[in-house]
Amino acid sequence: MKLLVIGGVAASMSAASKLSRMDKDAEITVYEKGPVLSYGACGLPYYVSGENDDYTKMIARTKEQFEERGMEIHPNHEVVQVIPEKKEIVVKDLENNRTFSDSYDKLMIGTGTFPVVPPFKGGELDNIHVLKTLGDGIQLKEAVNQQDIHNIVIVGGGYIGIEVAEAMGTLGKNIRVIEMADRIMQAFDKEITDLAEEELIKQGVKLNLGEKVEGFKGDGRVEAVQTDKGTYKADLVLMSIGVKPATKFLEGSGILLAENGAVIIDREMRTNIEDIYSAGDCALVYNKVKEENDYIPLGTNANKTGRLAGANLAGNHDKYVGTLGSAAIKVFDLEMGRTGISESEAADLAIDYTTVFIKSADHPGYYPNQTPLWIKLICEKRTRRILGAQAIGNKGAVLRIDIFAVAIHNNMTADDLGMVDLCYAPPFAGVWDAVHIASNAVKKGEE
Repeated sequence: MKLLVIGGVAASMSAASKLSRMDKDAEITVYEKGPVLSYGACGLPYYVSGENDDYTKMIARTKEQFEERGMEIHPNHEVVQVIPEKKEIVVKDLENNRTFSDSYDKLMIGTGTFPVVPPFKGGELDNIHVLKTLGDGIQLKEAVNQQDIHNIVIVGGGYIGIEVAEAMGTLGKNIRVIEMADRIMQAFDKEITDLAEEELIKQGVKLNLGEKVEGFKGDGRVEAVQTDKGTYKADLVLMSIGVKPATKFLEGSGILLAENGAVIIDREMRTNIEDIYSAGDCALVYNKVKEENDYIPLGTNANKTGRLAGANLAGNHDKYVGTLGSAAIKVFDLEMGRTGISESEAADLAIDYTTVFIKSADHPGYYPNQTPLWIKLICEKRTRRILGAQAIGNKGAVLRIDIFAVAIHNNMTADDLGMVDLCYAPPFAGVWDAVHIASNAVKKGEE
């Protein structure tokens, strides 16, 4: 069986690796647009900040290691067309500027995303960056370490924007975040983002919320950012307003795409065309709570669904149990985590829900260095089944969200979780953990 793989990072290489383990005779060829394969892009902000001083640590496996497994690897090769009726793809060799075709028995599409960069006036100026690929990270690190770079403007207050804001704070830069919405980190509810915004301001980050970028000013290199409310000095700009699936090359192929361009797949990672599979950030993914396909571009989803795709390419019919959209972020001295659906998503789905928002602590006050923990739960009102959870605090918030993720995955109610036998010792937690307190508050709030 001859498998062609389009894309060479998380989902693609998980699929290729799984297939190679299950079918030693499979002929696997990988085409990757960039120069590097199989790296952890989520580590890029910490490379830029210097907390990781070696970008090669983010590379899970090298081209040579994949070739040792018998795969044929082609970096710097962009697939520009898929022709299902011929079972062929058209490939552009970016180094030698030549185009050729290749045939397949089965095809795996894992091309990920590309950063959204609107055509702002002045967008061609130097020192306007994105942070998506390893190459982007290397360029940004080199640029930000120049002696004359002091004022950093970050356009967009999502995960990448806030992580880079912290990275720039670590480097001692002057930081401004401009966000068009009225708050940052829209995947979280307002109670949580309010606390994150307080932390950013405390750390010296200027937050310009509800403000729209109109363009950039400068002579060759960016010097200022123009918005609908003012002009702000900028020695360097990071654009982080979102991503879109990198699937434009699939238009006209007959492969069904969602409105945002994501590949529509079933729970076995199959597209609507036989022998063509897809997974990762370029594709939809099954949401376990919503019980429908959703677009949630996360590395966790990409690796799991890629592995399933590889098994199914080998002949299995494994179904993805579904994602909860579990995610976490460090915001200077705070950590934030979320899993399941948010309150706004529950409202959009017309679910009859209830919420609680509690302040607790990571451990008892009679043990040194107690820190506060805030937890929000979203539950189905009639059954008190947990649908979503969010937390923020100095320490212990994200691991507690992992507990809630297991509970949601297993359809547990707040009543169930409120009596689970969690560990207790003063250095780690109270006899009633913050998880218990939040869960039991659901019942108490309804009495």
